[in-house]
Amino acid sequence: MRAPRVASILAASLAAACALGVLGAQAPLAVGSKRFTESYILGEIVAQAARQAGAPAEHHPGLGNTAILVEALEHGAIDVYPEYTGTIAREILGAGRDLTLAEIDDRLRARGLEASVPLGFSDSYAIGVRGDFARKHGIAKISDLARLPRLRLGFSHEFLGRRDGWPGLKAAYSLPQPTPLGLDHGLAYEALSSGEVDAIDLYSTDAKIAKYGIAVLQDDRHFFPRYDAVLLHRADVAARHPRAWAAIRELEGRIDAPTMIRLNGEAELGHLDFATIAARFLGAAPTATRRSLVSAIFAPDFGRLLGEHAALVFASLAAAALLGIPLGILAARSRAAAQPILVAAGIVQTIPALALLAFLIPLTGSIGVKPAMLALFLYALLPIVRNTHAGLGGVPAGLVQAATALGLSRRATLGHVELPLALPTILAGVKVAAVINVGTATIAAFIGAGGFGERIAQGLALNDDLTLLAGALPAAALALVVHAFFEALERSLAPRRRR
Repeated sequence: MRAPRVASILAASLAAACALGVLGAQAPLAVGSKRFTESYILGEIVAQAARQAGAPAEHHPGLGNTAILVEALEHGAIDVYPEYTGTIAREILGAGRDLTLAEIDDRLRARGLEASVPLGFSDSYAIGVRGDFARKHGIAKISDLARLPRLRLGFSHEFLGRRDGWPGLKAAYSLPQPTPLGLDHGLAYEALSSGEVDAIDLYSTDAKIAKYGIAVLQDDRHFFPRYDAVLLHRADVAARHPRAWAAIRELEGRIDAPTMIRLNGEAELGHLDFATIAARFLGAAPTATRRSLVSAIFAPDFGRLLGEHAALVFASLAAAALLGIPLGILAARSRAAAQPILVAAGIVQTIPALALLAFLIPLTGSIGVKPAMLALFLYALLPIVRNTHAGLGGVPAGLVQAATALGLSRRATLGHVELPLALPTILAGVKVAAVINVGTATIAAFIGAGGFGERIAQGLALNDDLTLLAGALPAAALALVVHAFFEALERSLAPRRRR
């Protein structure tokens, strides 16, 4: 009795020690950022400042708009991200006026959040037009735009929906223009320069204002609030990450407006990557190398991005096949179940990817892999379910009847007759789902799930064709490899199916 008892005590002690070790392990500080140049840079600076102090930190870049970042903060998926006081007051808290930092914190406290560490600059929203256009039409103020009802406006998607964006601006200035064209901020300056639009929203610290000779219009009715750069974070972040937070607080007041314009210019005009810009600012001064397409594709992060992308695709595909094939069999066997199953799978396909990802963040309580994997799983279901249903429906009824006459059970008929004959159609559905998932997985980078979409998102933010291609080409190559793999699989199974 004694030996088993001692063994039980040792096992319990070991389990307790392991549990304490897991609980005691320090999770890295999770830093988020929005999908525009300045936010990428500031997020990288915050993460690197923590790492330089010896604290673990991860940067989840380009997670999307304000609503997604706040949702991620409140659910604990991230700990901190760079934000602006005007956005917090008007967009997050719904205030009708500017708020002091103390007032902001009073209102955020109930949500378990705080705003602190003023970085030292204000980055206001503004409206800009080409310099020659402003001179030709005598435009100097936003109110002057009311004289030009046919003005072609191109605004960023977030600005179009914000309280302190287009709806409020249109009302405050009685602007007669219809709904503006939605543009990614990284592409707006080029669209303005080429004459595709006449006015865009911009940030006062954008480096491209001077490059393109943009005339920034005076906000003569003082519609836009102050947008002082701060860090929006969970209230308990200092207690959970004391070393990291002490280092981050040292950033207070270190970035003035000229410095931020310079950092934005290094990214947008000098085409330096965000990690290099942040390291230089913090004094690490890494050596920048000239990039070619080959070097951009096979950069040091290539292996990580490939692994993340492939894991997202194949894990979600395997889960979809495990559920989708039985659902397809059920739909083929039961007329009552067929339409509900096929309609439900089809409805998911109508939901835009970014909208589905945004919905799944609060549902899963996290950003990154969990909601991305779930979204890809849902998107992969339709082709698998439909092809399984179609493949089984195409099996000749005479063969099924012959199998039954020979004494095969329903299950044996399915396994030995119907599924082998339907296999090419089922595999075609899995192949289609896999190829679609390779492309759709690039969207997952917008919520921090990694993969080659990271490069695509950064390329869009910087309007950098090289970075875009460095993400798009490997994703396309992976889709071709996946397609070839399933083609080879189908050929290898064909002789067995004939036997």
